[in-house]
Amino acid sequence: MVIVLASGRGERFVASGGSGAKLQARLGGCSVLEHTLRAVQASGLPWHLEAAMHPGMGDSIAAGVRVTAGSPAWLILPGDLPLVQPETLRQIAQAPQSLDVVVPLVTSGHAEGPVNGPQRGHPVRFSARCGPELMQLTGPQGAAALVRAWGETLWPVQDAGCILDIDTLEDLHRAERLLGLRSFPLAG
Repeated sequence: MVIVLASGRGERFVASGGSGAKLQARLGGCSVLEHTLRAVQASGLPWHLEAAMHPGMGDSIAAGVRVTAGSPAWLILPGDLPLVQPETLRQIAQAPQSLDVVVPLVTSGHAEGPVNGPQRGHPVRFSARCGPELMQLTGPQGAAALVRAWGETLWPVQDAGCILDIDTLEDLHRAERLLGLRSFPLAG
């Protein structure tokens, strides 16, 4: 189950000169969030959009996991990753179920250009065994403490879209440039 987190306030985006909510910012003909949702839909994986306003990312994750409590695993995907590839979502979802926490390790970016050294990205997959603790999350830190507590398995991927989140107006401009390098249209 992919849980798309779409309840952030986007304060850094506005502070950087962006106008309005970052998830509604236009990118190649549609919103940042629409790009993310199109990738999720194209992956063929079941998904849930957690768009209700919550005090912090931890609260959003907990709400999404509670609503989808019967899932065998959850991929936590911030809605501000408009260039993530459907294949990457499938790769992370298909990692062995014996692994409790799977984190994509971006080793290169294909058409997106070079990646400066391996970097951890999103979505992070949590097994059902992590569910009770995910449902208890609160605050702004998301699930970082759970990743540390359960231990992570780094899963190599070649998708810079896992690490290009839209936090500032500069990030949005970079995403526009990278979207232009893609060999297929995402907007439409």
